Amino acid sequence: MAAKQFSFPRFRSEGSGASGRAANWAVIGIFLILAFAAIAAGRDFLMPVTLAGLLFFVFTPLRRLARRSGIPDALTAAIVTLGLVVAVALIAFAASGPIHQAANNLPTISVKLEQKLHEVRQSIQQFQEAAEKIEEVQEGGPDGAAAPPIKVEEAGDSPLESLIRFTPAIAGQVIFTLFLLFFMLASGDLLYLKIVQSFDLLSDKRSAYLALRQIEDSLGNYLGAITIINAGLGLAIGLAMFAWGMPGALLFGLGAFVLNYIPYLGAITGIILSGVVALVIMPGLFWPMMVAGTYMLLTALEGQVITPYFVSRRLQMNTVVVFLAVALWAWLWSVIGMIIAVPVLVVLRVLADYVPGWEKFGNFLAGEDPPAIEDEDEEEAREIVEAGDEAQDEGAARQATATVGTSEKVKT
Repeated sequence: MAAKQFSFPRFRSEGSGASGRAANWAVIGIFLILAFAAIAAGRDFLMPVTLAGLLFFVFTPLRRLARRSGIPDALTAAIVTLGLVVAVALIAFAASGPIHQAANNLPTISVKLEQKLHEVRQSIQQFQEAAEKIEEVQEGGPDGAAAPPIKVEEAGDSPLESLIRFTPAIAGQVIFTLFLLFFMLASGDLLYLKIVQSFDLLSDKRSAYLALRQIEDSLGNYLGAITIINAGLGLAIGLAMFAWGMPGALLFGLGAFVLNYIPYLGAITGIILSGVVALVIMPGLFWPMMVAGTYMLLTALEGQVITPYFVSRRLQMNTVVVFLAVALWAWLWSVIGMIIAVPVLVVLRVLADYVPGWEKFGNFLAGEDPPAIEDEDEEEAREIVEAGDEAQDEGAARQATATVGTSEKVKT
């Protein structure tokens, strides 16, 4: 007896179309939930694989250029991986001194910070007393002495102890990333060949190869420009902190260089850290605010002027999508997730130009000047938004957009 073929059941279009669409959306929702759960559960394996894949696209043009010069792929892969090791080692060595000094001075810093916070609390004590008097009047006077609050201190690891505890896992992931990157680069065009071979039609093969090449160009241009901009920002912040007399100006510069790979949240973290350190070593509140304001001014100048000017408009993203992507990947993969969030969006943005049906998804990811969609949807959407832009409420917007498209219909 012939074996019965099994096929996955499909949702039919007959009958109620609404129920079929609802069932499709339910399947998509279940798939997304399971996918996010799998990504979060497999973070220890998927993080280095994703990072190695992104670095592979970044360094593949260099490997191809070296091959044209007669350098074997394996030698280029070894040079790239060793170069990354040396770069990370130099950054760690440069930061080790200030970090060690800060760790030794941590008890003193904690005491000074507590004293500074005590001064701040004393400065607003009058407002607290006034609020207590108002509360007593509202409650009809004090009923008696209130029981003092009980402070429960939970024993936990210090930040330094936590870093030491997680160092072996972090080192293992870094080593795995470097080894995987080495093998991917040393294999030459094998990965590209296997991806292109997985398509049947010649047009699909060519589109797949062009998509891979565009991912190379986009990631290389984006990360190259961002790295140069971050280096300049780190130098500017380091010099500014040195001018303010802040301790560990070199560490502030390196921190700004690394943190600026994380959109929005990295700059906020740097501003808070600079303000806290200044609060410890400087008198009053004015000068710490000036230090934090200097950090904020430099990052704002970088984010609002320099980066939009030097980064291609084609690589600029929807700011809301970028913020949500950073938050999502931070929830999934912590700090590494925040760093790779934008490069992953760049890859998805490129794929949207080649995958049929993803045009509107790519348009949603794009920045202020999204690419033109090859149909009338974009023009109609712009007309609707422009027509209702001056409306003050929903009723006025309904009237303003009611005539959009009717003139063309009358002509046809």
